[in-house]
Amino acid sequence: MNKKTLSIFLALVVSVCAGLSACADPPGIAQPYSGQPIAPAVSSAVETTVSSESVSSTTEETTISSAASEESAVTSEIEKTTPQESYTQPQDCSYQLNSDGTVAMSYGAILHAFCWSFETITENLQDIKDAGYTSIQTSPINNCKVGDSGKKALFSEDGGKWWYHYQPTDYVIGNYQLGSVDKFKKMCEEADKLGLKIIVDVPLNHVSSDVSVVNKNITELCDEPFHDRGEIGSYSSRKQVTQNDLLGLKDLNTQDPKIQEYIHEYLKTVIASGASGFRFDAAKHIELPDDDPEYASEFWPTVLENGAEFQYGEILQGECDRIEDYAKIMSVTASNYGKNIRMAALGNVSTSVVESYSAAGVDPSKFVTWVESHDNYCNDGSENETWAKLSEADVEVGWAIIAARSGGAPLFFSRPDGSTMDDPWGKNQIGKKGSDGFKSETVSALNHFRNEMAGTGETLSNPDADKKVLIIERGDKGAVIINKSGADYTLDGAQSVLKDGTYKDKLSDSEFTVSGGKISGTIANDAIVVIY
Repeated sequence: MNKKTLSIFLALVVSVCAGLSACADPPGIAQPYSGQPIAPAVSSAVETTVSSESVSSTTEETTISSAASEESAVTSEIEKTTPQESYTQPQDCSYQLNSDGTVAMSYGAILHAFCWSFETITENLQDIKDAGYTSIQTSPINNCKVGDSGKKALFSEDGGKWWYHYQPTDYVIGNYQLGSVDKFKKMCEEADKLGLKIIVDVPLNHVSSDVSVVNKNITELCDEPFHDRGEIGSYSSRKQVTQNDLLGLKDLNTQDPKIQEYIHEYLKTVIASGASGFRFDAAKHIELPDDDPEYASEFWPTVLENGAEFQYGEILQGECDRIEDYAKIMSVTASNYGKNIRMAALGNVSTSVVESYSAAGVDPSKFVTWVESHDNYCNDGSENETWAKLSEADVEVGWAIIAARSGGAPLFFSRPDGSTMDDPWGKNQIGKKGSDGFKSETVSALNHFRNEMAGTGETLSNPDADKKVLIIERGDKGAVIINKSGADYTLDGAQSVLKDGTYKDKLSDSEFTVSGGKISGTIANDAIVVIY
């Protein structure tokens, strides 16, 4: 952890201890977290951060010393892995295509247009289409708390914070950060003309910790609109995870039929306004129908019947996550897999690192995968492999793996424009377009490869059992090859399932020959090859 990271982390610890919830005794950081940077909270005078499932029950660091030791342990564990000569993912690939032959939302690449306004997304739709994405995920579009006098820095102590749109004040479309309902509808209309789908991020678990700004549509909707059980004290308690306040944010009484129907109507309105799907923030913090009868509810069966084409829940893995059960009703995030991918991006592309989606019992078709998400990007220190260790070139390596694979839908997080490894916020403006990394030549080529391979399975292999070189073949149609060996790498008759023929790399002039189940050719050092 560098000095800047150390200072940020210590500042967060101080912030938390200063008072993160309405409890008389501040809870500190007894529970590990993975969400937005934690700031002082919880009165109308003191702003609080909003969770994108800000607290995670995974075994991530809670102190600086434990972070360092855990990182060392993870690195050591991965270095000991033994590459497999070949691994074939058995799965039904029919989900990858719609009945009309177009790429399904549950498979196509998603651009997470993090904090882009509706107008900004509209202005960049053609570039997004040309880069091979099939869907665009917005930040939350609901009415939200206006923090820091409405200033629009992505993150500044006194000039604005991105997470206010995760503090709902009402479930209606439009907020000061992203734009009006009319601009949202215009964005959806123009996206539809290009065949692009819109996915809306929705915080359903909670509203703002500052109840004074929450609309009476919610506070007077029923006798008990909130659970009012205090802060989550134990992440090993399913009851507390689903019924208590997450970082001081007012937990909605999701058992109440009036709350369920109010949110249900909002979701239907969003679809009627032009969206095609949803990402549900902090989904594991809302109970399932077969949870303990004391707090189980019909929330999910009610709200999911909204007309959406695709829906997924943010299930940050750890204690009490019940990810297998959430996956029965919607797609889910593969957060643990993201950690493996970030490590692979730094050099170890062994099949034994990248093959498993790290969520036993969940079909690969149900995952949303990522190299990084806004959670780990905005929380240097909250995970072992964070944005601070990954250049945009490293991100491309991770993207090559998840975009080339046959499972799930890969999500590309758009970093802030002008951001660097030393400066995560760059030009630091909510509403503006992010870095051009989302449409780089490499990312675009990988997205188009994914679209072309829809409907096919996969074979993963490390030629000569080299954990620094990975071949991902899709059916017998094409392949992505990654070389992190530190030098040019010659494939001299490595095993292949591709059809015989000569293939030209989409990113260079290199050619590869396949004959009799063997592939030959040379991959430049640190290169990504895309052939089909």
